[in-house]
Amino acid sequence: MKRVLWICNIMLPAIAKQLNLPYSNREGWLSGIFERLLQQKSDIILGICFPEVKAQPVHKLMAEGVSCYGFMENLNQPEIYDYSLEHRFLEIYEDFKPDMIHIFGTEFPHTLAAVKSFGNPEKTLIGIQGLCYEIAKVYMAGLPKEIQNRVTFRDYIRKDSLKQQQEKFLLRGKNEKQAIELAGHITGRTRFDREGTARINPHAVYHSMNETMRNDFYTGEWNRMECEKHSIFLGQGDYPLKGFHFVLEAMPVWLEKYPDTRLYVAGNSIIEHQTIKDKLKLSAYGAYLLSLIQTYDLRDKIYILGKLTAQEMKRQFLKSSVFLCPSILENSPNTIGEAMLLGVPVAASFAGGIPDMITDGKEGLLFPPGNVERMVEAVEALWQEEKDGEGMTLSERISRAGQRRAQMAHDGNNNYRRLMEIYEDIGA
Repeated sequence: MKRVLWICNIMLPAIAKQLNLPYSNREGWLSGIFERLLQQKSDIILGICFPEVKAQPVHKLMAEGVSCYGFMENLNQPEIYDYSLEHRFLEIYEDFKPDMIHIFGTEFPHTLAAVKSFGNPEKTLIGIQGLCYEIAKVYMAGLPKEIQNRVTFRDYIRKDSLKQQQEKFLLRGKNEKQAIELAGHITGRTRFDREGTARINPHAVYHSMNETMRNDFYTGEWNRMECEKHSIFLGQGDYPLKGFHFVLEAMPVWLEKYPDTRLYVAGNSIIEHQTIKDKLKLSAYGAYLLSLIQTYDLRDKIYILGKLTAQEMKRQFLKSSVFLCPSILENSPNTIGEAMLLGVPVAASFAGGIPDMITDGKEGLLFPPGNVERMVEAVEALWQEEKDGEGMTLSERISRAGQRRAQMAHDGNNNYRRLMEIYEDIGA
């Protein structure tokens, strides 16, 4: 039997639910492959590490028949390397005795600590989600200079201005690069992450593997006649990289032609301003978004939905006429994969690894990152009512093609088999 230790950014929902602990819906694809691994018979003995919940620390326990280990990490300051993590991972390795470690993501310092403590590059596999050092380069996402330099009361108190946020990504990128340099194996799924990691460590073996999405998104199908006309859905908008400000600049153009245009945004609201206390909590980016909303009189056109469960996300996807991803940089956004699985027409920026998910004009429409005019055109094209010779609108044709591609890319059985092949190649 091969002993494989997963090192994750979050406590997996399946484990948290069993322990009656709060959980995050981030990294939904990780839950997908975990559930598949539990269902299938294999010669893998799995262990899982994750950041502890301070209120209820987890040193070691069994959940879902899996050995689980917690480690303490300050997720509010992921740019600061904590050497005590190395000692904690040595304790975990001594107890679990892994044949290999599989680390998901490079965003947090525990990745570097885990790699250094293990000290065995040939049995170390890092799965790439995004690349912090690349994010740092484009973090300001076309914001006006005066906004980049602005510091609100909240930013000053938290030492978290836009420039400081960018600096934090630079620091995270240094830890990330060191971890990649020390790893013998990499998993990824786009040309962007393959080329990005090869520049850091050309000697690491790169293994291509797609992600398995959460179960909720493999059922249900978008229907143009049943969705809310001229409604746009964004998966996130709480920091500049996600491009929310570009969408706000586009809204007046859409509203002029389509007065019923509505924008729905999942995730945390950074524009809350009902009380004086709320206003003091506004970041420079939140204040800028709010100024755009006020300038263009968009108050009753935009809905910030907060954190959504998988089922809530699914309902919003199916309700929307377009899923829009205006990010300046992404590797392979889970939200695009989820939208495509449901057949929701996607308009997205031609950034990072997105072109490896979508062929422009076939499975979705792509536009240059930060180009508001082209983004407007892409969304409006998906709203056109004209039908082709087969009686389908462009949105319907893209819906079908996108769903077919996503069903192949995110096939859980294929991705599970691929993971087992990678483990076999590494010789766990």
